[in-house]
Amino acid sequence: MGLTKTMAAGISHQKAEMILADFKLACESREASLIARKEVFMGKAKFGIFGDGKELAQIAMAKVFRNGDHRAGYYRDQTFMLAIGEMVLTNYFAQLYAHTSVEADPASAGRQMTGHFATRMSDERGQLKELAKLKNSSADISPTAAQMPRLLGLAYASKLFRQNDELKQFSNLSSNGNEIAFGTIGNASTSEGMFFEAINAAGVLQVPMLISVWDDDYGISVPKEYQTTKGSISKILSGFQRSQKEKGLEIFTANGWDYEELCRVYEHAEKICREEHVPVLVHVTEMTQPQGHSTSGSHERYKSKERLTWEKNHDCVSKMREWIIDQAIASPEELDGLEKEAKAAAKAAKDFAWKAFTSDNQKSQKKLMPLLAKAGEDFPEIIEIKKHLEQTINPERLDSLKAAKKALRVLAGKEIEVRQAIIDWVKSVNEENFDRYNSYLYSQSEWSALKAEIIPAKYSDNSPLLDGREILQACFEAALKRDPLVQAFGEDVGKIGDVNQGFAGLQEKFGELRVTDTGIRECTIIGQGIGLALRGFRPIAEIQYLDYLLYAIQILSDDLACLQYRTKGGQKAPLIVRTRGHRLEGIWHAGSPMGMILHSLRGMYVLVPRNMTQAAGFYNTMLESDDPCLIIECLNGYRLKEKLPDNVGEFKIPLGLPEILREGDDVTIVTYGSMCRVVMEAADDLEKQGISCEVIDVQTLLPFDIHHSIAQSIKKTSRVVFADEDVPGGATAFMMQKVLEEQCAFAFLDAPPVTVAAKEHRPAYASDGDYFSKPNPEEVFDKVYELMRETEPDRFPRLY
Repeated sequence: MGLTKTMAAGISHQKAEMILADFKLACESREASLIARKEVFMGKAKFGIFGDGKELAQIAMAKVFRNGDHRAGYYRDQTFMLAIGEMVLTNYFAQLYAHTSVEADPASAGRQMTGHFATRMSDERGQLKELAKLKNSSADISPTAAQMPRLLGLAYASKLFRQNDELKQFSNLSSNGNEIAFGTIGNASTSEGMFFEAINAAGVLQVPMLISVWDDDYGISVPKEYQTTKGSISKILSGFQRSQKEKGLEIFTANGWDYEELCRVYEHAEKICREEHVPVLVHVTEMTQPQGHSTSGSHERYKSKERLTWEKNHDCVSKMREWIIDQAIASPEELDGLEKEAKAAAKAAKDFAWKAFTSDNQKSQKKLMPLLAKAGEDFPEIIEIKKHLEQTINPERLDSLKAAKKALRVLAGKEIEVRQAIIDWVKSVNEENFDRYNSYLYSQSEWSALKAEIIPAKYSDNSPLLDGREILQACFEAALKRDPLVQAFGEDVGKIGDVNQGFAGLQEKFGELRVTDTGIRECTIIGQGIGLALRGFRPIAEIQYLDYLLYAIQILSDDLACLQYRTKGGQKAPLIVRTRGHRLEGIWHAGSPMGMILHSLRGMYVLVPRNMTQAAGFYNTMLESDDPCLIIECLNGYRLKEKLPDNVGEFKIPLGLPEILREGDDVTIVTYGSMCRVVMEAADDLEKQGISCEVIDVQTLLPFDIHHSIAQSIKKTSRVVFADEDVPGGATAFMMQKVLEEQCAFAFLDAPPVTVAAKEHRPAYASDGDYFSKPNPEEVFDKVYELMRETEPDRFPRLY
């Protein structure tokens, strides 16, 4: 590039160099996508989804992304991640191939498909890094718009860091709240309710959230006229535009092919967002998607010839090239050279990543081959197995394991040395692959909830008898006083202290920034908590009733529960979700959808205390752990009397340890939550009939009885009943599988296992509705009595 040309264009030499570096980066990113697509078609990768056509907007956004900022984006942001230096091309290809090395793919260690980006926000110990000094990206997920709830929480954290003086001490987490949460989303995904809910909440909260909408006019094959009213998200959000009299959003638009305009808009948008803490939306229009949605289909199938021609003419990389030449910043020949360098860099990265991936994959296979050869000396079938493995193109780990297991079938019953060597190989490989593919569902750090110190509740002669809600209130007050990072928020949590008064008076004591009301928006209440937890807070997010958890189940399942797993421990969000359910009144205020929760929320702990003292102990435990959890309080227990522990803010209840509420010899009854009182009442009545029941409160469903104590009870009684308020086949079936299969308790039974569950419908209203919809003491009595009558009919004659 000639200095004279640069001066003639009115552009400094330094700026020209920057522009050409941006152009080269855009070319590298584009070339990487093209190569990745070919790798998929060659069978070297399973799937590809790319950020083509979005390069210039992402480069412009990256220019204003500072240390301490956070991203919650989606799977087209590859150029942005390259531009901020938090991904290199070899990482991109390693993820494409699913390389299970954290070093090769820091985002997910091969667990997420290509285009899902993340930075490692926790160190090897599992401790949060100094986020204020890093460029941070929360881990992407595929569900459309599901990054938006978390984005709200990331931005809300900056507001708290800026406005709460108590938090100034945490300079490792924030620089006085000057951080922006950057979000990206495709235009079609703005049709999702989560997007609108997050936008509205951001406007209410006034948080530094900068949202970029990449608008290429389509959502896979569906054009914008089917997606968005007026065909423009910025138009329909114009009512959110702030004014001199009203708070709201700032809204900008820019063309995706105009490098100069994009840089100018993002510089302005960032300044407003960062300095004024105002949410900003940048609607980037006239974008293209040159390779279509993904490798799963071709956009030529649904785009007209005119549209395809327009996209070719408005391709952002080509338009930037035209602009550079027009501005005399560089000659066509110089740009040809940069494009050639970009192509070479992308190819070299691909070759390096592929070699590293295949070399890593083949390590275990190389150890197996001589064992198969040795075994094949006496068993020709194994030679054929070995040949098949050798001839497999691009073998994966599963190919080696399949071969080894086929060989062991041939060697079954043969007491020879090589057989044991292959068995040892299989065991070793399974252990290695557990770490690669199955680890970090829950925390493996020293702060794991399973490693919490047990501190019993202490009582004295002066321990007062209080309402259950007052026990919780004392626990929460102690937590808020102990740690300024503890936050509590949800519908009605602030001023009135929640509908059941667990936080009564605490907003007045600790301020609105610590104990806060929210709007009716369960999905983003959870997102608010996830974002806060990612940034080092200890949030308690309340969902008013268990029934309303359904509004947020997708975010809980797809984002929070799998966060540690999908980053292989690189990120964690120790959010406590507080709710209440089980016995009360009515279809939508007495739910117990426990089966749904247990199946959807693996990766979170599910705690089901029978009273508020137990709940307080769990809150104390979880506030010092780094695992997320759901704590379900008993809806009918807030006015029941309990003794206040003298150490209410300190005692901790361990997870996974059931408690025997009543010892017995004839029948083991396994239950939890509000059903404990129902079962205990039935057990009293059964005792009068000569039936001795051992009643066990599991206390936590995830984890479930980690020391297999329930099996020991069944060994004594030889009979078992599982009771809860979920539908038939719900949590009772879960508990039965855990006890009879995992704990091998089936061998101890002298009678078939019995379940007591609710009816298949929601509970009807009023006391009679509850009685005839949910399990009651008489039903428990009848089931246990009949169980005993089957073996001792003379002693227990027919009742009905």
